Amino acid sequence: MLGAALLAVAFWGATPVATKLAVSGLDPLAVGLLRTLLAGLLAVPLLALARLAPPRAPAGRALLAVSALGGFVLFPVLFSLGLGRTSAAHGALILAVLPIFTGLIAAALERRRPRARWWLGAGLAAAGTVWLVAGRFGLAAPGASLTGDLLVIASALAASTGYVAGARAARGAGTWAVTFWGLALGGLVLLPALPLVLEAEQLLQADGGVWLSLLYLAGVSSILAYAAWYWALGQGDMGRTGTIQFAQPVVGLVLAALILGEALTWPLLLAAVVIIGGVALAQGGARPAEN
Repeated sequence: MLGAALLAVAFWGATPVATKLAVSGLDPLAVGLLRTLLAGLLAVPLLALARLAPPRAPAGRALLAVSALGGFVLFPVLFSLGLGRTSAAHGALILAVLPIFTGLIAAALERRRPRARWWLGAGLAAAGTVWLVAGRFGLAAPGASLTGDLLVIASALAASTGYVAGARAARGAGTWAVTFWGLALGGLVLLPALPLVLEAEQLLQADGGVWLSLLYLAGVSSILAYAAWYWALGQGDMGRTGTIQFAQPVVGLVLAALILGEALTWPLLLAAVVIIGGVALAQGGARPAEN
């Protein structure tokens, strides 16, 4: 069970590096489109084989549409655009605050007030993120920019919105159905835009590393990682399994250094500790207080 969860976290942790490699050889917007399009092509036969039906109720279908738009249209596009302008290390650390955004959106929709511990952790993670994005005290890595970091933050907000909508839609249709239908719908939405941003010649000129990165983003980050994660959650203690996610930004930082040669400075590592520590503190206080 823990092995599957660790595998999923490792898969997701490598996503910023794979995205950075892909945008080095293709237009970032094209990378975002292709990631969901290829994943959607993989999801369609899985939907047919598993006979996964979409939500039946109109409200469930509306939530599925929001989930697809946030998680599989806006997120990959904005994240790829962001990684075209910032470092993989910055991308990995900014994505670490996803649980904060998700918790804030869920609390607002449910009209619940998180506990003081959650706010303290959220404030700490936000301070670490602002410090990182501001580029002060040696945090600005080569290739990082304010524009790129802000695009990654926007992608995290889009993904969090998709997660909250997807979780609600899954109450009636199941997690697998919502995930794979979201991928299929996302691919359908993005398909008309592909010829506008990408020519066939560009794909033919892309090297093997770019193609491997695209296939990783579509098949591993978008399919296998979800499969491993949901299987792990279904096998054991969700709380214990969920804590493993704190290793995800660490994986991203290590791979950014090993594969891309990005420098891991002490200020950058300190920002990582502040952000991850804040998220961990907030997760411990995620249970809502009384209204």
